[in-house]
Amino acid sequence: MQERQHDRHLDHLIDLLVEHATVIVSGTKIAAELRVPHSTLGEWMERLREWGVEVRGFPGSGYQLVKVPDVLTPRAIRRRLPAGPGTGTFGSRVYHFYSTDSTMNEAARLAVADAPEGTLVVAEEQTAGRGRFGRRWVSERASGLYFTLILRPSLAPAAAPVLTLMAGLAVAEAIQEVTTLATDLRWPNDVMIGEKKCAGILVEMTAEPARISHVLVGIGINVNQQRMPADLGGEATSLFLAAGRSFSRLEILVLVLKRLEHYYNRLQEAGPQAIVARFEDVSSYARGKRVRITEGSSMMEGVTDGLTAEGLLLVRRDDGQVERILSGRVRSA
Repeated sequence: MQERQHDRHLDHLIDLLVEHATVIVSGTKIAAELRVPHSTLGEWMERLREWGVEVRGFPGSGYQLVKVPDVLTPRAIRRRLPAGPGTGTFGSRVYHFYSTDSTMNEAARLAVADAPEGTLVVAEEQTAGRGRFGRRWVSERASGLYFTLILRPSLAPAAAPVLTLMAGLAVAEAIQEVTTLATDLRWPNDVMIGEKKCAGILVEMTAEPARISHVLVGIGINVNQQRMPADLGGEATSLFLAAGRSFSRLEILVLVLKRLEHYYNRLQEAGPQAIVARFEDVSSYARGKRVRITEGSSMMEGVTDGLTAEGLLLVRRDDGQVERILSGRVRSA
């Protein structure tokens, strides 16, 4: 709880500096605004510098922001989203962490406590980020996007797999719009640039037999990482590595939220088939792709043959038999 309070103080401090970005703000004013002793400001400014915020101190005068930071404070996010009656709900409530074990874990606690639909949990760093099947998701400090959205859809539990496809569409389109890089979707949860993964989706559902209680949509995007861990075997990339320049994480996050809400509304109005059809249109892996699918010690090969109405992958084996794929690791064969 104390660490969470400290995160809120740092958010407030950044927002205050951004509001007065062209002037030197007196330390006395900042301390009064934050309701903290003046003596703590030096320590807090050092914390901000650790997170990549460039702030200059002027002895006897105060502090000045060198440039607007790419830190995902709740206020910065909400200012970029639509506002007013009848506008979107995704990101209307934001929980921002500088460091946490996993945004999925934080969102799960909030969902159980009845956090409303559209609640966003975002972190600058994850110490135990995870992907499908419990795999590790590398979450380098202040370089990527690591966030989870809480949804409460009016869908039958059997339709939940399409939420992964929906999130992939939103992420791929947002990346393509911001970077102009060509993206691809590898069923069920990978966003690709060429043959390398740049983003992944993890969806976890809590449901009763006839209704969904809540869904956690976790998204990780490699944005400004300048190198990828060697143990990923050359399978991953970042937007920086693919384009040769850095990008605003805030811009990408806000656009993902907008595209997610668009597809979520489409899903609830037109049903899962609208999402499945769109996924089939834009994914090179959905149809006519020779793939190898592994799950545990089992492996099969075949050619993809589209998706079912629920968003499951169809694969035609070499003997002509068509298999419905519920899960597994899909790779080009």
